[in-house]
Amino acid sequence: MFKHILIATDGSELANKAVPYGLELAKLTGAKVTALTVRPHLDDFVAEGVVITVTDEEKDALKQEVDHHLDFARREAETKGVKLETMQIESGEPWKAIVEAADKTGCDLIIMASHGRRGLSALIFGSETQGVLTHCDIPVLVYR
Repeated sequence: MFKHILIATDGSELANKAVPYGLELAKLTGAKVTALTVRPHLDDFVAEGVVITVTDEEKDALKQEVDHHLDFARREAETKGVKLETMQIESGEPWKAIVEAADKTGCDLIIMASHGRRGLSALIFGSETQGVLTHCDIPVLVYR
């Protein structure tokens, strides 16, 4: 059935609810699993006319902090006896990073959660899940 499942997570409580389902599906089908999280860009910026420089140490600290978004997936995979690879990608557009990672790694299923925003809330905050569904040719299982 599925050979390689990508589980996208931001470490939130809702996203973590999708993780066990993805791992269980992988266990049942014998699929390889990659858990992915996306971190925002952390670059120099200007505030009130002053250039604020972001150091390499600050960038490394952000990478380490964001890596903790994958801790729940790591623990669940170990508990379920499922081999798990993890990935962290830097992008200002998480949906795009998810789609590109799935293509690059040869995934044949993406699993992710959705906050289920509608109306004005969806318009203002957008939806990473909607972005993936709209721009991806790979099947997507959405947990709600």
